[in-house]
Amino acid sequence: MTPQPMIAVRDVPASSRWYQAALGLASGHGGAEYEQLLDAAGAMVLQLHHWDAHEHAHLGDPALAARGNGMLLWFQHDAVAAAFERAQRAGATVLEPLKLNPLAQHREFWLRDPDGYVVVVAGRYGDIA
Repeated sequence: MTPQPMIAVRDVPASSRWYQAALGLASGHGGAEYEQLLDAAGAMVLQLHHWDAHEHAHLGDPALAARGNGMLLWFQHDAVAAAFERAQRAGATVLEPLKLNPLAQHREFWLRDPDGYVVVVAGRYGDIA
């Protein structure tokens, strides 16, 4: 089983550009209503869907202010320091800068995307060993 999370966003093309610039993902679909974002190997890692989603009755309510309360979009990256530099160059909102997580034995940083979702990029377990 491979997770392929879908999040609802206000502006699919703008969110797609943010994820491409901040995380280095690539567009795999494109469009105003739906996008698939791919990693460097071409695997889909995230889907974006416009809030006005007639075919998805349980996508959520755009009138509610909270986005992803209790949910984090967590990405593992082999070059976490370079990923942090990319996110900074892209002007991403940094919630927590690149830091060592001694319990997970990796480095990680935390961002907020344009729709308010929390995005974490972390190295592999033990990448600080």
